[in-house]
Amino acid sequence: MAQPPRIETSGPADSGRPRPAGETSPFLIVETGQPVASMRRHGGFPHWIRTAAGLPRDAAVVVDVERGEALPSREGFAGVIVTGSGAMVTERRDWSERTAEWLGDAAQAGLPLFGICYGHQLIAHALGGEVGWHPEGREMGTVEIERLAPSNEDPLFARLPERFAAQATHLQSVLKLPDGATLLAKSDHDPVHAYRWKEHVWGVQFHPEFSTTHMRGYVRARREALHGEGRCAVSTERSVSATPHSRRVLRRFVRFAHARSEGRA
Repeated sequence: MAQPPRIETSGPADSGRPRPAGETSPFLIVETGQPVASMRRHGGFPHWIRTAAGLPRDAAVVVDVERGEALPSREGFAGVIVTGSGAMVTERRDWSERTAEWLGDAAQAGLPLFGICYGHQLIAHALGGEVGWHPEGREMGTVEIERLAPSNEDPLFARLPERFAAQATHLQSVLKLPDGATLLAKSDHDPVHAYRWKEHVWGVQFHPEFSTTHMRGYVRARREALHGEGRCAVSTERSVSATPHSRRVLRRFVRFAHARSEGRA
């Protein structure tokens, strides 16, 4: 049986209630998976995202769709952030397909969305894009992201360095963008590291919520897999560095969504 949303607000959580003057609308964090087991002592993806985004505890509602929690009405939310996952979009799991349908409807209705890794792929799938296994396999560690020309006019990417560092760990990718999407950034490994759909929906393959601690922990957890792929986990871990510009992308989304919900964008 589907469970109700897990509310992390400090007061009443009815998303449709009138909000007092000066109170900002909360964000919905759609939890699609858990971190690798060794990193769960640091909390789950929603906590990492909320911290990286600069959102206080009472500014987020978390729904764990992987574990059967039901998505609420989209009314009353400033925006939606979709987490990463150990699942694969191509598995077409029931909870994932239901979430994709909800996200597609929310996007069409004009609600700001921001997808991270699996979330990036799931939104692309929901809007008619194609997701699949990357032909060259895994991308992992601190990678260099290259902004493309259209990003110069983008609310989240404009004025960032033309090349900046970001944390990444994935095996699947967006292979074809949905109609209406604009490609914003790439890496040497993945030609679709960030896109915007219309004016209010974004997907990023990288993890703006990952700290160096998170990234190193993931590399250690994938040590055997990396070795089997002919890669050195030790050098990958040593090359992990801070990624402040990727975090700026997430924080800019929060500001964009707040401004839109308040009629300033």
